Parts: sequence; structure tokens; C-alpha cells
Amino acid sequence: MKLYPILAFLFFLITLKSSSQVLPSTRQIQWQKMETTLFAHFTVNTFTDKEWGDGTESPSIFNPTNFDAHQWTKAAKDAGFKMIILTAKHHDGFCLWQSKFTNHSVKNSPWKNGKGDVVKEVSDACREAGLKFGVYLSPWDRHEASYGTDAYNNHYKNQLRELLTNYGKISEVWFDGAKGENAKNMSYDFQGYWDIVRQLQPNAVMFSDIGPDVRWVGNESGFAGETCWSTITTDGMAIGNADSKYLNTGDANGKSWITPECDVSIRKGWFFHKSENNTVKTPKELVELYYKSVGRNGLFLLNIPPNKTGLFEETDVNSIKEMRSILNETFKTNLAKNKTTNLLTDKKIETSIHLKIGQFWELNFKQNVKIDRVLLQENITKGQMIESFSIQYWDGSKWQNLCDATTVGYKKLLKTNLIETSKIRLKINKAKGVINLAEIGFYKASGKE
Repeated sequence: MKLYPILAFLFFLITLKSSSQVLPSTRQIQWQKMETTLFAHFTVNTFTDKEWGDGTESPSIFNPTNFDAHQWTKAAKDAGFKMIILTAKHHDGFCLWQSKFTNHSVKNSPWKNGKGDVVKEVSDACREAGLKFGVYLSPWDRHEASYGTDAYNNHYKNQLRELLTNYGKISEVWFDGAKGENAKNMSYDFQGYWDIVRQLQPNAVMFSDIGPDVRWVGNESGFAGETCWSTITTDGMAIGNADSKYLNTGDANGKSWITPECDVSIRKGWFFHKSENNTVKTPKELVELYYKSVGRNGLFLLNIPPNKTGLFEETDVNSIKEMRSILNETFKTNLAKNKTTNLLTDKKIETSIHLKIGQFWELNFKQNVKIDRVLLQENITKGQMIESFSIQYWDGSKWQNLCDATTVGYKKLLKTNLIETSKIRLKINKAKGVINLAEIGFYKASGKE
């Protein structure tokens, strides 16, 4: 019997199976590794004390006298955030750059005698600080006369090209589907917008309700579902009219890899309002959001709105800095380090081991340790496979259940009761395919949490 045809056929089946898996792109993987990024909502609304402008605002009100992009980037970097996304144009249509396609912009403001460019200063400051830079360009424009007609799509594309060609590398482009009541029939050419991004900034991820790279998490409270898949199916879905519950949990059988971005503001509103100074989220609240976003297979996008002078408020800056201090203290010492293969504690999701469904993987600490935090990561370069798992600990005489949970993906963080144990074990209860465990960690939380 000749084995070659049989082996060739088996190889074909294996290749076919692996090629059918939904996998992330390189840009999606690099995006998720950032874990925490900042949003900066800044426009004429900052000066009118509104959340949404109506497009009739005079550019003369925009005058951030102490604007300092380096203050923004220092705050972001000190707190461990990896990117700043700027609202280059919000629904009011006011442009924070010297756009050639409208007079409703900084060029007609008193700020820097009309010569200023917020987009340039923030993008340059990000580059100098080693941070990535992204832009939000609202499709809804309440100032532009052509809005509501087919001609508006060309106007929008012209402004999009300006942002993508004049400010260096753009790492994320943020789209939303909001529409004006006066233009319910306005049809945004999202595919055309996306094509421009792919052409001019091929490494940038694009956000909208349904991707194509990054999806909305279904709320503006900053948390993903306890079960959260990176995959969804967008057939029949529309930007601005997607099922928020579906987006929050994803779909185990989804056709496209589109991971959720968990957006939330550090304050009650998205733009700065002095009256909301008492609503700034505490470091503990931000840490909790980290667990419920990054720790549930998402990315944490936190908005910090600059004030009228053009600076982040000190209370906001201190809160994010202390948030990072708490997280650093909690996750400083992985108790599994040097107690198992280095592949599981090298902080690289591309290195992993195979686990079998239903079998226990055991870790012996050789001495008693205190644990109340658990970390798991999959090698997502090979897909997201784990559907559910259990972790048990040795109480000195028998095994006790510590926790049960569902999906892992890029990262799963769990808070547990404080235990003291010398051994712990993991069992994957259900999985879609070959399990590639990339990281495992056991920690004792900071007393500040």
C-alpha cells in the first residue's frame, strides 16, 4: 500500500481545517497588546459647556490659551497608556486642523492667530513620547452645507485624506454612525472610507460598531461581557444600528475577528465641564474597569477631556497615574514564575503549550503562597479556542474549587477569594479546537485595590 497519497490527503485536511479558523491580523494583535489607550474629546463644545454642538458655534470661541500637547502625552505615558485618539472633528463639524475644505476650523479661531493645528501638535508630541496616535473623524457634520447629500461623502473623504497624509503614522481611525435628524436618508460610504484608510495607512486599525478591525463593546461604560469572543458575524448588521448585547459578548462561531474596544469617559460627560469635576472616576474604579475590559478580552479606551485652557485636569491625571501604580503592584510578582515552563511566564502570547480538554494541568509552588488574582492568556495568533475552564487549589488534604469561568482570548483576569495553597490546577472544560495556552499567572492583589 502506498502511503504518500494518504499522507498528502491528511495534510490537505489539516491545512483546510487550519485555514478555516478565524485569525487576527498583525495590526489587530499589535493593537490589543497596547491594552490601555486614551481618548481626548476636545472641540468648541469645551467652550460652550455642551456635549453636542450644533454647528453654529463661532470659531472665535476656540482659544485654549495654555494648550500643551506634551502635558497630555506625559500624563498618558506616566500612566502606562500607549496611544491617544483625538477628536479631530466631532458632530459640530469644527476641525482641529487647518482643513482646506471648510472655514469652520482652527484657522478662523484666535488661538495662535489662526495658525494653530491641534492635530499636528498632538501627533508630534505622541511621536516624541513614543506613543501611538489615532483620530476620530465624525461622519455626522452639523455645520457642512453638503451634509445629507451624496456630495457630502466626497467632502468627508477629502478631510479623511488630509488627516491620513499630513500627520505621520496613524494607528487607529475611529468611525461612528451617528446621523442628524435632518438627514435620515444620509448614506455614509463606509466602504469607501475604509478603502482610503487601507490605502493611505495600511497598518491602522479601524473602529466602528462592526469593525472592520475593532468593534464597539455595546456600551459606553467600559466593560465587556464575562463571556467575550473576538469573533462576530456582521452579515446584515449596520453601523449605528447593531445589537449591543451581541457586540458585548461576541460569537463563538463568528466569521470575522473583530475584538471589542471598551470606551468610557473618566468623567460623567465626554467633554470637559467644570460642574463635573466631582464625577472623576477614582483609581479603584479605573482598576475595576481594567479587569472588566482588558481582563475580559477587550481593550480599555479611557476618555480624558482637556479643559478650556487646553490641559488635562490634575485630578484626572492623578487618578490614571494611581490606577497604573495599583496595577503594577498587583501584577509585579507572578507566583508561577520559575515553577513551570518559561513558555507560560515569558509575557509573550506567541509562545504557548498545548492542553487537552478535560485533563488537569497542575502547578506545584513547593511552598504555601497566597493568591486572589488569576491570569490566563491564549496564543491568539492561532485563534481563540477556550470556551470554559475551572481552577482548583489544594487545601492540604483535598482539592477545592477556586473559580469557574468562560472565554479567555487575549487575556482573562479573575478576582477570587484569598486562598493559601501549595498546589493549583487548571482544567479546560470545553474548547472549539486545539488549546494554545500562552500565559498563566497567580498573584496577590495590592492592598490599594
